[in-house]
Amino acid sequence: MRNPTTVLRGPHLPSRPARGPVLGLAQRVARGCRRGGARSRNERGSISVWLAASSFVMIVLVGLAVDLGGKVHTQQQARNIAAQAARSGAQEIQAGSAVRGGISQVDISAARAAASSYLAQAGVSGTVNVQGGDTLIVQVSDTYDSKFLSIINLDTMRVTGEASARMIRTEGGVEK
Repeated sequence: MRNPTTVLRGPHLPSRPARGPVLGLAQRVARGCRRGGARSRNERGSISVWLAASSFVMIVLVGLAVDLGGKVHTQQQARNIAAQAARSGAQEIQAGSAVRGGISQVDISAARAAASSYLAQAGVSGTVNVQGGDTLIVQVSDTYDSKFLSIINLDTMRVTGEASARMIRTEGGVEK
């Protein structure tokens, strides 16, 4: 140990004599600077392990964000396709009674064919049901192929979408 009245000088140290616990701290700092750092030998490489672990966690989090965002986007597309298929099918009405001003009803076979054709053109599978003679319900199934989650054997995620379209007849803006 050095004499407690030693004067420590430097650009960042005071030029007055150091005493008591301050001396111990100043000496430790000065010794650490001379050795190239204040870390002991058993801490070498600990930052590398921490960096590798945190990098892996960040990659997993980015992968989750990308794949879950992709799944949500695919699900929105499935809903949009179902809505468009339902609208295209609901336009198929029984022309005879509609032209005479009678009750307008969906032509069930033509509506199913039109909606199924739309689903086939969109490249998805689904079901088409007619309810009450004027409402077409379309359910769509599709899959999302994951980009990052395939690392943990989650290659595809199933998404579904459902929409309905009701055919109505109006005269002067009033539903009949």
